[in-house]
Amino acid sequence: MNTPEELKYTKDHEWVKIEGDIATVGITDFAQGELGDIVYVDVESLDETVAQNEVFGSVEAVKTVSDLFMPLSGEIIEFNEMLEDAPEKVNSDAYGEGWMIKIKISDASEIDGLLDASGYKEIVGA
Repeated sequence: MNTPEELKYTKDHEWVKIEGDIATVGITDFAQGELGDIVYVDVESLDETVAQNEVFGSVEAVKTVSDLFMPLSGEIIEFNEMLEDAPEKVNSDAYGEGWMIKIKISDASEIDGLLDASGYKEIVGA
């Protein structure tokens, strides 16, 4: 299982890359492996401000649909449109081309509540 050290994580299996006041968000390698072949990524909250831990979209795999939860409060400023035609990027490149959204962070203090790589590995038993 790939868990990059430079990223932050949530207990809901999202990863977060912080760059100034912008956060890039996707689901972890562990999550995509558990879901299986991803066939659709749905984010209807583009240009909306969403609170931490609220649902911002869903990811659909062959056998299940799973909600996506905001790791940090903020405005969703970008959706990875490549996923509309190639949702399998989430499976093949979870931490690269498989990213899902970018957020303009509204409360930077929430970053302190995210997990580091070792904390996330403890949750998933890696």
